[in-house]
Amino acid sequence: MATAGTPTSLLYCRAGFEAECAQEVGVGDASRGSGYVLAPATSKDWRELIFARQKLECFAHLAQLPRNDRLAPIMAALTRHGENYLDAWVEAPDSDAGKALAPFCKSFGNALIGALKKACLLERAAPRRLHAFFPQGDEVYLCAARPAHSAPWPQGIPRLKFPREAPSRSTLKLDEALLVLLDDGERERWLKPGMSAVDLGAAPGGWTWQLVRRSVRVSAIDNGPMDRALMDSGLVTHLREDGFRFKPRKPVDWLVCDMVEQPKRIAELIARWLGEGWCRRAIFNLKLLMKKRYEETQSCLERVRAVAGDVRAKQLYHDREEITAFAQRA
Repeated sequence: MATAGTPTSLLYCRAGFEAECAQEVGVGDASRGSGYVLAPATSKDWRELIFARQKLECFAHLAQLPRNDRLAPIMAALTRHGENYLDAWVEAPDSDAGKALAPFCKSFGNALIGALKKACLLERAAPRRLHAFFPQGDEVYLCAARPAHSAPWPQGIPRLKFPREAPSRSTLKLDEALLVLLDDGERERWLKPGMSAVDLGAAPGGWTWQLVRRSVRVSAIDNGPMDRALMDSGLVTHLREDGFRFKPRKPVDWLVCDMVEQPKRIAELIARWLGEGWCRRAIFNLKLLMKKRYEETQSCLERVRAVAGDVRAKQLYHDREEITAFAQRA
């Protein structure tokens, strides 16, 4: 059975954060644990949304697909829709149910590409990419997205490989934050060899490692021990001090902070560093271990916006009960 009608936005999110994703686009609650939200069409870009990894325009919903031939009704719907696509991705939510569909999505993606080519519905110059999103095996949402206005990774997830030399898996959070929150030009301009940074709560050095690999000099602030190989780089100064009391002797290019602390306290700390001019830019995590997570997020980011010219935030794939934010001085 196929349905189409009122334009709908399909948002991918972390399972368990559907309510926050829905609140962000003003539609109330959503099915907990599903890993996605359906909302009235919104003009917001995916980069503007904190809790959504991907935003797509949904133009058809097909339910009760025959298990022995899902392709025929999907191709019939695409033919009726009458649009050519530059590519096609078959996806499932990042949830327990979605993980079980991963092998199917891979094989069905090959079949769908073949059928689109045969029907002359694939065109390199086409403006949009087709997304076939399966919340379950017999149901699909057909969506489209312009590459410039959508996440460039299937499921909205950049698949990063853990570097064996890094001292902790937290290194992937900063790696993803630099990829998602900054564009290519900003990374090139703002992460140059010889720049300076402070890492608050650095031990054992997962975030410091990402800066050192870019030849940035780091003051690592933590009472705990730092990774020995990282210290041998010659780019790290380890200061056993309290991250909330430390003050740099001179302004630095970057402040990074992944301390486990109340989000309001972290927001105040970041606002102080930016407001005092101790750093030019900051990347930090807010741990959302409370009931009203959306309200707490907005309150903390507003505190930082009071002193920052640019604030961006996203719940990253490598985040858990937290979000990661970027801010720079006005």
